[in-house]
Amino acid sequence: MRIGVVTFPGSLDDGDARRAVRRCGGEDVALWHNDPDLRRVDAVILPGGFSYGDYLRCGAIARFSPVMRSIVAAAGTGLPVLGICNGFQILCEAHLLPGALTRNRHLHFRNRDQWLRMVSNRTAWTGRYTEGQEILIPVKSGEGCYVADEHTLDELEAEGRVVARYVRGNPNGSQRDIAAITNEAGNVVGIMPHPEHAVEALTGPSVDGLGFFVSVLAHLGAHV
Repeated sequence: MRIGVVTFPGSLDDGDARRAVRRCGGEDVALWHNDPDLRRVDAVILPGGFSYGDYLRCGAIARFSPVMRSIVAAAGTGLPVLGICNGFQILCEAHLLPGALTRNRHLHFRNRDQWLRMVSNRTAWTGRYTEGQEILIPVKSGEGCYVADEHTLDELEAEGRVVARYVRGNPNGSQRDIAAITNEAGNVVGIMPHPEHAVEALTGPSVDGLGFFVSVLAHLGAHV
């Protein structure tokens, strides 16, 4: 299966995301922010980093890049899309996901290994987890605080669209401890912590992040 990873000016974790795809047996495909061609990929990852220098607002400029026009259209027809950290911010700016990511409540950049509780395994990216499973993956962001109006938060809860919550401490003050959410169809997921940094025991705090990449390959029909 071909999994595209977009590189924007300022992307930092695109190489790590591509490595995670290969680690799970997928074919990583480099996508460029200024090229609308998705190169026949079966899924897309928007990686972490500081796209366009985080000018104006995190993800605000990246949302208008040519590749995002193609991704928004393809997501509407079911293409699995995962936004990690800055990628989550871009998905919110592109209105593929509701809410926004704002400055951490304590106003400090937070870099640590973070426990999450998986709330939903009914998405293209989380099917290989069990609901209630706790995983340990890194978080590293200064603007990772998820916010939305109360109606939107209630709707996310009622529709089972909260994918993961922070446990054993909330690193950024996100409302209702939300670390990841999905769209109504379950093909678009945004997560603030970094599963791509927890795919090898040598370099990560765990291999718990593998589940995101294995899940989408299984969703696409690969034998993994």
